[in-house]
Amino acid sequence: MNYILFDGTSRNNLLPFTYTRPVADIRIGILTIREKWEKLLDAKTSTLTKTYLQEKFPLINKADDILINASYLPTETLVEIVKNLKDNQAVYYQDEVVAVHTSDRQEEIKQQHYDKIEFTEELIQIKNTWDIFSLNEKALKADYELLTKGRKSGAIPVGVQVTNPDNVFIEESAEVNFCYLNATEGPIYIGKNAKILEGSMIRGSFALCEGSVVKMGAKIYGATTIGPRCTIGGEIKNVVFFKNSNKGHEGYLGNSVIGEWCNLGADTNNSNLKNNYAEVRLWSYETKGFVKTGLQFCGLMMGDHSKCGINTMFNTGTVVGVSANIFGDGFPRNFIPSYSWGGASGFSTYQMRKVKEVAQVVMSRRNLEFDAVEERILEHVFEITEEFRHY
Repeated sequence: MNYILFDGTSRNNLLPFTYTRPVADIRIGILTIREKWEKLLDAKTSTLTKTYLQEKFPLINKADDILINASYLPTETLVEIVKNLKDNQAVYYQDEVVAVHTSDRQEEIKQQHYDKIEFTEELIQIKNTWDIFSLNEKALKADYELLTKGRKSGAIPVGVQVTNPDNVFIEESAEVNFCYLNATEGPIYIGKNAKILEGSMIRGSFALCEGSVVKMGAKIYGATTIGPRCTIGGEIKNVVFFKNSNKGHEGYLGNSVIGEWCNLGADTNNSNLKNNYAEVRLWSYETKGFVKTGLQFCGLMMGDHSKCGINTMFNTGTVVGVSANIFGDGFPRNFIPSYSWGGASGFSTYQMRKVKEVAQVVMSRRNLEFDAVEERILEHVFEITEEFRHY
C-alpha cells in the first residue's frame, strides 16, 4: 500500500513552522509525526504539501493510495483501521477526514462522498502552534512506550542520581554524567549519542534525542523535548526544540517551540505569563491578527533559521518568523515577521544574500550542505512573507 501524509486544514495555523516543512515533519513527543506513522505502519510515506516544498518532500502517487491527515497523531487502533481501508472508504474523527483510501490520482483532498468509518477513541490533533508544547506531555509518553516496548535500557552510570529508574531509558551509546534524573511525573528518554553533562537537573517528562547535549548545570522541567543535534543550557520548562538548534547558555525559556537552525544568544529570556495573569493571545498568519490561545502560559514560537543576540528579552506570546535576526536591549514586538533584522528600536529587511551566507556556515558546522533545494525554499518564503514586513 502507498501511504501519503497530507497537510490538511491545520497547515496555516501551524505557520511559521510549516513555511519550511510539511505538517508531517513537526516534532512533538520524541518523534516527528511522520516518524510515528512510519513506525506504526511499518512503511515509508510520501507527502502532499505546498508545491514549493514538494522538491524536498516529494509526492509519490500510485494506483492505490491511502492519504492520511498529518495533523493527527497515530494510535495502534487507528493504524490498524487505516491499513485495512477499502477503496473509497474514509476514517472520520469529529467530522474531519483522518484517512481515505482512493484510486484517484491526488493533488489535493477532494470533497466527495466516502464510505464513512467513525473513529470514536480519543485522538491527539495538532491544530495550532501552541498545541505542540501544550500536548507534548501526552505525545512524549506515547512515544516513550512505542520506542522502549520490549527493550532494556542501558545501565544507569555510577554517580547519576535517579528517582523512579523504571521510568528512565538510556540508549547504550548515550553519555550521562553526575546529574539528577527525576522520572516521578513522567518518563525520561536519552537518545543515541546524546550527552548530559555534570550537575544537570532534569524532571520528566523529558526526551533528549540523538546527538544532543545538555550542558553543565542545566535545569529542565517537563514536558520538554530536545530534538536531534541540539545544544541546551540554562533553565527550560515545557519546550519543544525541533532539530539542529541551540540554547547553549543561561537564561529562561518556557512554554515555547523552537524550529530548526535557530540560536538563542547567552542570557536570552522569555516571559510565558502575563503580569495580569490574563489569557495569552498569539499572532495568527491565518487571520493576520492576534487570536486567543485559551492558555495562561505561552512563550515563544520561533521559525527555522532565526537567531537572537545576547540578553534578548521576549515578551509573553511572541511569534518569530523564518530567518529573523533579533538583537539589542528592550522587548521587541511580539510578532516579528520573517526576514526581519533588528529589535525593540525597529526592524529592517534581512536581505537574502546575508541569509544564505549564514545558512551555509551554520549547516556546514553540522556537516550538512545548504543546497539549491534549501535555497529555493528560503527564497520562496521570503517572497510570500513580504506583506508581513509592512505590518
